[in-house]
Amino acid sequence: MTEPVRCVIWPRSIRIIRSIYPPIDLFKEIADPADWEALASAEAQFNPGIRDSIGDLAKVPLARRVTGQGASWVIAPFVHCSPLQPGRFTDGSFGLFHAGDSTEVAIAETIHHHTRSMSATTEAPGWTSQFRELIGSVDMDLDNVSAMADLLDPDDYAASQAFGAQRRAAGSNGITWSSVRYPCGNCIAAFWPNVVPFPVQGAHFAYHWNGSAVDYVKKLDTGEIMSVR
Repeated sequence: MTEPVRCVIWPRSIRIIRSIYPPIDLFKEIADPADWEALASAEAQFNPGIRDSIGDLAKVPLARRVTGQGASWVIAPFVHCSPLQPGRFTDGSFGLFHAGDSTEVAIAETIHHHTRSMSATTEAPGWTSQFRELIGSVDMDLDNVSAMADLLDPDDYAASQAFGAQRRAAGSNGITWSSVRYPCGNCIAAFWPNVVPFPVQGAHFAYHWNGSAVDYVKKLDTGEIMSVR
């Protein structure tokens, strides 16, 4: 049975990323994406670390590249993907742009992955990483897998990663599903930068690690502290 394609329209979408990753001006200022590699190579002559900041441009086909204000936020997950950081619908060999339909959904999703990372490195308790909110929108046709339970296992991503690779190869825009981490929430994962509307920066957050879980989230611009259920 073919998965149903759903037109997903969200006037507000939220993506949460680590604040240590600044936007790359290359994607904002250069009109022709075909020039990226040459400009990155030239810049690297004077700044050897620039290649790490820009990421692997070869991961994004020329026809899928985007430029303009906010483009850096969209391009980043596609050029900084790694097999060391797999996800539900990718083994890390290609990137995805993830977002939720609310701030609560996006925070819950990132807390899950942050918890796994902190547990693996036995980090001491305290206020740990800072995160930034990217506010955008969604208006695209996506594969809807909310009713496909085998792809939404809380911990086993084998089936969903294989599905993601197959649908990306078939030219799908991406996937939408019911959040596994936040009840009644919804998520999207776009396969290509050029199907994602450019977001703008929103609030900043800090996550508190108690040694075994993230128990509080602080909104840094207001000082508001929220308890994590």
